[in-house]
Amino acid sequence: MITPVKRINRFFMLTTAPFIGLLLCLWIYQPPLQLDLRISQYAPVTGPLQETAALKGDLTKAQSAAAYTIKTVSTSAKVYKQTTTTMNALVSTATAQTTRPKFIYNRRISAKLGSPEEVISSSRISIELYRMNPGNYKGYALKIKLKDPSAMAMSLGKETPGGSETTMQAVSRHGAVAGINAGGFADKGGKRYPLSTTIIGGHYLTGFESSYKDLSFVGLNKSGKLIGGKFYSQSQLDKLDPAFGATFVPVLLQNSIKIPIPEKWKASPKRAPRTVMGKYKDDQLLVLVADGYNENGSSGATLEEIQNKLYGMGVTDAYNLDGGGSSSLIFNGKVVNKPSDGNLRPVPTNFLFFE
Repeated sequence: MITPVKRINRFFMLTTAPFIGLLLCLWIYQPPLQLDLRISQYAPVTGPLQETAALKGDLTKAQSAAAYTIKTVSTSAKVYKQTTTTMNALVSTATAQTTRPKFIYNRRISAKLGSPEEVISSSRISIELYRMNPGNYKGYALKIKLKDPSAMAMSLGKETPGGSETTMQAVSRHGAVAGINAGGFADKGGKRYPLSTTIIGGHYLTGFESSYKDLSFVGLNKSGKLIGGKFYSQSQLDKLDPAFGATFVPVLLQNSIKIPIPEKWKASPKRAPRTVMGKYKDDQLLVLVADGYNENGSSGATLEEIQNKLYGMGVTDAYNLDGGGSSSLIFNGKVVNKPSDGNLRPVPTNFLFFE
């Protein structure tokens, strides 16, 4: 028989048993106790539905921001592309407008030469070969645009003072595409020496010699521009920074003015094969070679005819080079003119053009 006291004890035992079991488990396993002190005791407890709703809201905001960013970048890219296209068009137009006067000028001077028979063109040089027949003589012209100053040079016969070679030999030896004879010479002891001031590779061959007896220097400076005339001191010539050049007679044109031809050179000989080099105002070069079958004055061109022809074609500066049997024009591996000697004459200097 259960007494009232036992009944009360059993009730408390049944009531406290779960808590005693929990305390025993905590004592045996001792799990770490962590409290988040950052959370206020008044913070509301967020349920799963509320968290899901908040996350969905954040995703919606991120999508909106991304869409805005993509739209902004797309608009900027479109504006950049339009601006770039516009700027490229402006640059192309400006370039075309800048080169147009040069194109018009080149077309005008080319029209006076006719149609070229052959053309050599590269990144360094452009050479056009023309046949000329003004009436009193027959000849050839080369219109040359130097895009690179190194595309023209002057050779010395066999690379030594007193040496000589034909223009064809010089062209072949140096690998040039065209060539003409250059300055005058004097024969001595079986050798052929360049006349007066001669510059090769920026150096005086035998020193400077002041101009005398109508002699004039003609060559190129280190910027690829034609220079020439009479020079009475080395400093006067050095100011032009010559790269190479030779000497002969006379000057025909300077600064678009006809220079009076000395009477001596008008008559001895009156007509002859000629080689002349000049330039236009845009610094393109013009070489004219007149044919003649002898040197006795009955064939070829007079210096006045050459002078007038060059002046009429718009050449601003022109210098007569050695002529007669020395006149020679090589183009693309061929002898173009008809040398009055019947064969090419060996000369000490030649102007060469390189592709």
